[in-house]
Amino acid sequence: MFSENTIKSGCIEVICGSMFSGKTEELIRRLKRAQFANQKIAIFKPTIDNRYSDVDVVSHDLHSITSTPVDTPVKMLGIADDVQVVGVDEAQFFDDSIVEVVQTLANRGVRVIIAGLDTDFLGKPFGPMPSLMAIAEDVQKVHAICVKCGALANHSHRLSASTNLVELGEKDVYEPLCRQCYNAARAAERK
Repeated sequence: MFSENTIKSGCIEVICGSMFSGKTEELIRRLKRAQFANQKIAIFKPTIDNRYSDVDVVSHDLHSITSTPVDTPVKMLGIADDVQVVGVDEAQFFDDSIVEVVQTLANRGVRVIIAGLDTDFLGKPFGPMPSLMAIAEDVQKVHAICVKCGALANHSHRLSASTNLVELGEKDVYEPLCRQCYNAARAAERK
């Protein structure tokens, strides 16, 4: 709880990168640190993300934290007045309204921590992520390791033939690749 002498300062933090780079793991780590400091938190994820759990935010290493699935970002504005930290996982799956929602929360004095893919399987900026990075006070780009050559990976290469923008999957559907290995894989697919 804040006393009248406490200045409540909101901010936006973005954790971005490719599949298997540790984005959700870092989000969970930051949220658990806030809990340990007795800060009141609220965690959200898009209802579409039900890979490991319908409710929990779960990392690929199966670390988890309870969340509230929402189909639209505006529902995040219904948090209690005493919430100090809001976490959002898989932000790339939300529409652009998430940008205004997190701005509103930060302007209320809430620390907002967002995790999401910065690019899609085609290597293009993904959904609202570029706008979220632009308005954030802090952006951390995390990297996976390329499964082909061991370099830092920043691309999520899709192994399936699906052309849908959203294709939920794990290691059976995606692999992390560096720029060179990703470009080589994409060129081979076009042949």
